[in-house]
Amino acid sequence: MIEAYQLSKQFGGFHAVRSIDLEVHPGELLALLGPNGAGKTTTVRMLGAILRPSSGYARICGLDVVTQAQTVRGKVGLLTEYPGLYGRMAALEYLDFFGGLLGLDPRQRSARANLLLQQFGLWEARHRRLDGYSKGMKQKIALVRALIHDPPVLFLDEPTTAMDPQSARTVRDAIGELRQADRSILLTTHNLAEAETLADRVAIIRGGQIIALGTFAELSRQLLGEPLFELVLAAPYTGAEAEPLLTDLVTVEATNATRLRFRSAQPNQVNPVILSRLTARGMPVVALAEVTRSLEDVYLRIVADDSSFGRTIPEATETIMTNLNPELDSAKL
Repeated sequence: MIEAYQLSKQFGGFHAVRSIDLEVHPGELLALLGPNGAGKTTTVRMLGAILRPSSGYARICGLDVVTQAQTVRGKVGLLTEYPGLYGRMAALEYLDFFGGLLGLDPRQRSARANLLLQQFGLWEARHRRLDGYSKGMKQKIALVRALIHDPPVLFLDEPTTAMDPQSARTVRDAIGELRQADRSILLTTHNLAEAETLADRVAIIRGGQIIALGTFAELSRQLLGEPLFELVLAAPYTGAEAEPLLTDLVTVEATNATRLRFRSAQPNQVNPVILSRLTARGMPVVALAEVTRSLEDVYLRIVADDSSFGRTIPEATETIMTNLNPELDSAKL
């Protein structure tokens, strides 16, 4: 549904995006993460047939973003970080206008607008001018605008910016439902918890290049090692007493009072053996659980180490990018 090969964008001597390869399949949500100026927005604009690539190519639903740009735009729903609403229009009038631009007949425009306004909690404000909306309401109406023509591909740039927690939850739930409808979604966000909840895969971009790509589990294992578990024993037993019973099964990381932490590549097979051994020695186990690791841990590990600029994913897990060019805000280019 979304395909890019060696996709690049250069503004004068500045390389905003460098040779990006990307695929997003039907029903998949890919989160594109990176610091400000990394190239996220420029990438989205090229994929959405707004900016012409300097080199490489991209296809949306099999359509070339350069030679078939107009058709591509009809297949795409685009939510930008700064939506630029027409403030003097009421919500219904605004959606009817954009629905017409996208080729919907009056009945289709009305039905889609009514459905989406109710779904996003804006129905009661449908006759109000948009310049009277709050920031969160403006962001929601911009998302509704992106969905008015029921597109098979969505590009969402910071979709929950400026929203209160309840509104953000409404939008996240809606995004999850959209993915289930076999849409392909590319999401850019600085909210790592949001990305972890919604994304099937994560791509991390810096200096215009993708430096890591995979599922959260894949990136977590590559960058943070095998899953980490914590064993808690009942007093007076200590982690140090339990350690000799486990060293042939797992890699012990640390012991502290009644606790012991270890790594295991096969916890489904190993953990029952551990429990059996400890029970046989009369050492009661209070808890045995995996230590939670977050996308934030993975992301910060990648962007903190900048010594493998532009390498492949396995190389980037050892050392990540260096000597970056000065980064510009692509929204100003």
